[in-house]
Amino acid sequence: MLTCGGGGSRRTNGTRGRWFPGLMAWATGRAFDEGTAVGKMAAAVGPSGWWQRWRQRLSARNGSRMLLLLLLMGSGQGPRQVGAGQTFEYLKREHSLSKPYQGVGTGSSSLWNLMGNAMVMTQYIRLTPDMQSKQGALWNRVPCFLRDWELQVHFKIHGQGKKNLHGDGLAIWYTKDRMQPGPVFGNMDKFVGLGVFVDTYPNEEKQQEAQKRRYSPGVQRVFPYISAMVNNGSLSYDHERDGRPTELGGCTAIVRNLHYDTFLVIRYVKRHLTIMMDIDGKHEWRDCIEVPGVRLPRGYYFGTSSITGDLSDNHDVISLKLFELTVERTPEEEKLHRDVFLPSVDNMKLPEVTAPLPPLSGLALFLIVFFSLVFSVFAIVIGIILYNKWQEQSRKRFY
Repeated sequence: MLTCGGGGSRRTNGTRGRWFPGLMAWATGRAFDEGTAVGKMAAAVGPSGWWQRWRQRLSARNGSRMLLLLLLMGSGQGPRQVGAGQTFEYLKREHSLSKPYQGVGTGSSSLWNLMGNAMVMTQYIRLTPDMQSKQGALWNRVPCFLRDWELQVHFKIHGQGKKNLHGDGLAIWYTKDRMQPGPVFGNMDKFVGLGVFVDTYPNEEKQQEAQKRRYSPGVQRVFPYISAMVNNGSLSYDHERDGRPTELGGCTAIVRNLHYDTFLVIRYVKRHLTIMMDIDGKHEWRDCIEVPGVRLPRGYYFGTSSITGDLSDNHDVISLKLFELTVERTPEEEKLHRDVFLPSVDNMKLPEVTAPLPPLSGLALFLIVFFSLVFSVFAIVIGIILYNKWQEQSRKRFY
């Protein structure tokens, strides 16, 4: 079982946090502090019987803590194996974000850039406040060239709106272009890459009769709803149908106004996309989407964005943690998993993108016009010669 963790390694049994460094710090710190206190008191009172007995007791306690420390050190630090198979993870700090949010801003030295109405607070980064017609985004400035990775998102969505009177949700991106505002949860339409949407408002319920004619009750969604979409730049996100025509899959996720932490994880390993969530306060992942055959290029950017319209919510990002996953591959898998240059999904036909022709330079335009004129003059001369010969032959036949 994967869990939301921090630092360079994580446990895999359902708990969270930096357990190993914290425990080491506790053991060494307590032993050091008590040892220092013993030395000071010994210098003050000198050797005596009661003091010797107390020092022996403290030494025994320190010895047990140091034994625990040695056992922990023997277990190893650094990367840890995750799940079945040879999979290890490493926290990539250049693609991660956590409190106190250093390196966030608009400067060229910042690792993360804010856009629109996004604001840095002490405990979170607010993409949009609970106000109408707001739009905000947070984008990583460093392109990601990892082959296999896992992104953990700690977020919170809350506001004053009651049932179906809140919106619109937030999106997590891995795309070719960054800092491009638009209508798709605050990002551009016809994006190139991966989008994961936490949609909190059901637009299709505006047309309930049309929805009943189009879908059976068994496939109607319950909102809030998480979905995913892969785009090569040719598809538009259908707001009226909440992205249903282009989604890879989805699940219901009741994430609003909760009093405990909510997490989302996006895992991409060997062309396999998995999305899980921890929104029940049980500190364990629950499956949401699993799609094989997803082909994502390297060198894209991570980001998150949100937008509000007539309805609104607070959309807060508390942390983003990206882990590099090292996975063993067979020679056959190496051949199959070569780099791609355009996002795609096996067994899913995406419309081909026709790249616009580059504009002609002045020299190229001059050459085209010049040779067109030469060809036209040459054709006219040939035509006149042929016409004169035809007239001469006609006169000879007449006489």
